[in-house]
Amino acid sequence: MRETNLNREDMVDRQIRSRGISDAAVLAAMLKVPRDLFVPIESRHHAYEDRPLPIGFGQTISQPYVVALMCEALKIEARSRVLDIGTGSGYAAAVMAEMGAKVIGVERKSELEEFAKTNLIRAGYPTVEIHRGDGTLGYPQAAPFDAIMVAAGSPALPSTLKNQLMIGGRLVIPIGPSRHHQHLLRITRQSETDFSSETLGDVTFVPLIGEEGWNDTS
Repeated sequence: MRETNLNREDMVDRQIRSRGISDAAVLAAMLKVPRDLFVPIESRHHAYEDRPLPIGFGQTISQPYVVALMCEALKIEARSRVLDIGTGSGYAAAVMAEMGAKVIGVERKSELEEFAKTNLIRAGYPTVEIHRGDGTLGYPQAAPFDAIMVAAGSPALPSTLKNQLMIGGRLVIPIGPSRHHQHLLRITRQSETDFSSETLGDVTFVPLIGEEGWNDTS
């Protein structure tokens, strides 16, 4: 256990804080959440390395720095209502829950939906809701949201997602014409009809499959 805690501290110091992430709540959450519980057993010895890891079914858990960057960009506060698209193994949802957010996740693959639920309960985050569905359509039953995190690359901005933001809400999403390379954008809703956009850097995510994303070619 002590070795795991030291690995987590090293991850935050070397991979996150040293690269400019300064949000105290993000740093504290990533020190607390056990990333090793959100990867398959065979990958746990790599859990605190600065890279994505396979979690099965053609999906990955994002590298720690990217999770921290997205959480900081979303400006999550205690009691923020957050929608997590492409929940995967549940790690980012756990980080946001540790920051005090009310998190609802949407995952397309039923196997990963169950994997995420199991991981979140085992790690101590049973209040995170995970639903199976088309992430490009968001979760209208609980909209609007203060923040939406999308952990898959889309060819364009899904209009349904941006319209599920409340005024002042933030959406962080990878967008690009390639399934293998995107620009990470932060979209902020300024009014009912106006949105601003900022580029946060180049990233590589698995494709966002769905009605307002890529077609499923598998």
